[in-house]
Amino acid sequence: MLNVFTLVNGRLVQEEFDGLPAAAGLQPVWIDLESPTPAEVDWVRQSFELTIPSDAVDDDLEESARFYEEDNGELHIRSDFLVDASDGGERGADKPEPARNVRVAFILYRNVLFSVHAEDLPVFRLLRLRARRIPALIEDAKDVLLKLYDADAEYSADRLEGIYDGLEQVSAKVLTQDVDDKAAGAALTAIAREEDLNGRIRRNVMDTRRALSFMMRSRMLNAEQFEEARQILRDIDSLDSHTAFLFDKINFLMDATVGFVNINQNKIIKIFSVASVALLPPTLIASVYGMNFRHMPELDWTWGYPFALAIMVASVAAPFIYFRRKGWLR
Repeated sequence: MLNVFTLVNGRLVQEEFDGLPAAAGLQPVWIDLESPTPAEVDWVRQSFELTIPSDAVDDDLEESARFYEEDNGELHIRSDFLVDASDGGERGADKPEPARNVRVAFILYRNVLFSVHAEDLPVFRLLRLRARRIPALIEDAKDVLLKLYDADAEYSADRLEGIYDGLEQVSAKVLTQDVDDKAAGAALTAIAREEDLNGRIRRNVMDTRRALSFMMRSRMLNAEQFEEARQILRDIDSLDSHTAFLFDKINFLMDATVGFVNINQNKIIKIFSVASVALLPPTLIASVYGMNFRHMPELDWTWGYPFALAIMVASVAAPFIYFRRKGWLR
């Protein structure tokens, strides 16, 4: 899908066209290619003399290939953007899709920003919505890139708030209710999902920090854009303490949940232990009465069998009474 954006009266406007637009007279500030077709890639090459690398969105790029500048002035930046499946109220779903990081290739060439990615991203939708409503938000292609990173930091902050809410729900179930094995399993699943999302957010903001640092070192930004990049970095730094706190909270809830599972297992083991101890005396009595005596009590004495049964019952009751007084059966 090919999306072409121009600036009209200080607002970012998406151009509407059927098929591929004519390059003549078109002055875009941002060209967004979502899963581009060969025809769209060829249109970019012919219209702007720009060749999009075939490995633009590959995940196995070397570190040196994430940020570089070509001899003709092409500035290449590879960044990862977060996609959380909980968008749209899916957090409470039984089997929500896991969060993921999507690779986006940015190419800044001749004051036009080209972005290539495999799927539509929440950060891109957020920027398009803001740019249509807020005048003078974007002045050139570099502003588009900065605003994308700004929206990415804000999106990560929103996802962190969602993790807080999710962990609060888990805390209410684990710390205020009796936790059986089913509840513990559900809690562990929820905690693992939030931990995975928190880790991806931490990786996402780290990648955004690296991209902004590269833009600042390359001296491609003017004074106002440089200060905006510094402000975005400060916002990202403020998220680090939140992710660290969430890691600690996740570990605490994980340990608490596993502790409840161990308690439930110990209760089961205690039942078998008490039963085995209580059944040892009647087993011994039955073994003694089963021996081949010369004078067998059940034959020489009328009350032999009732007496043996009474001793067995008493031998079973005595350990239970003792355990109950000790409080081991509670």
